[in-house]
Amino acid sequence: MLTTLLVIVIILAIAFDYINGFHDAANSIATIVSTKVLSPFQAVLWAAAFNFAAYFYFTDHKVANTVAKTVLEEYITLEVIFAGLMAAIGWNLFTWYYGVPSSSSHTLIGGFAGAGMTHAFILGDGVIGAINLNATLTIISFIVLAPLIGMVIAITITLVIINISRRAKPSVAEWWFRKLQLVSSAALSFAHGGNDAQKVMGIIFVAMVAGGYLQSGDPMPEWIPLTCYSAIALGTMSGGWKIVKTMGTKITKVNALEGVGAETAGALTLGITEHFGIPVSTTHTITGSIIGVGVVKRVSAVRWGVTISLLWAWVLTIPVSAILAGAMYTMIHYIF
Repeated sequence: MLTTLLVIVIILAIAFDYINGFHDAANSIATIVSTKVLSPFQAVLWAAAFNFAAYFYFTDHKVANTVAKTVLEEYITLEVIFAGLMAAIGWNLFTWYYGVPSSSSHTLIGGFAGAGMTHAFILGDGVIGAINLNATLTIISFIVLAPLIGMVIAITITLVIINISRRAKPSVAEWWFRKLQLVSSAALSFAHGGNDAQKVMGIIFVAMVAGGYLQSGDPMPEWIPLTCYSAIALGTMSGGWKIVKTMGTKITKVNALEGVGAETAGALTLGITEHFGIPVSTTHTITGSIIGVGVVKRVSAVRWGVTISLLWAWVLTIPVSAILAGAMYTMIHYIF
């Protein structure tokens, strides 16, 4: 029989996955909506279908394993996970309300790490010693690397496409790129589901371990990935229209050709990082890709003021989530 706290933690984790879906829906659909290839409603259904389809392909759970090992096992309790999830949900809803495309992934990891470090501090142990430093530094480094990789791949793909289609009739090229954008958008949604759903899978797995229902070396029960992929797909169907506007029009205006370049670059970047088990931000990745296609036109085509404001949100997400989680854990520990 599952304990009450464990049930609450699992429900919160699934709720976070759902919120992650509608918070990050913009990542998958912003360009395809802004180019009017699909209507917003069609786009979220398209993205949600491929979010869930990733369940059948990504079976190695490498990203889930990395997230589960962010905090060392001896400092993981159900209270730690609860505090981390509450902080992550709070920051996600705050940034969604103001239309800021922050990283759901880094919110979750920051909250989990912050609560674990606070738990270690209260125990009188070293704060830094509570986390897996190698995994954490890798995750932090990809705050910078993921958008840069996405940008470089997007620039390369866009230049190749431009040269291949140089002699094509504009009307014919436009028709083809609008069709190809369905494929590139599907690929991005597929990769997004495979990367982001796994992060919550890792959290639920460690909650089951902390609750005494699993051992750390046990295989992941099948209900966990099935539930997580379903939740993120349902969340994506709910959309995230405020962030769609930021991603689709405020960074730079994109046409169908550029949409194909940005989405393909984002999908490739997410696929590469998933292969190596690195939890990266889909938000950061596709933002870098959109900047890349904008730079190909001209540097001034990118609204750098908007981009800099996004960078501040990216930099603040992990520390703010960690501080919120630490405060939440402290309150739980001393009051309840």
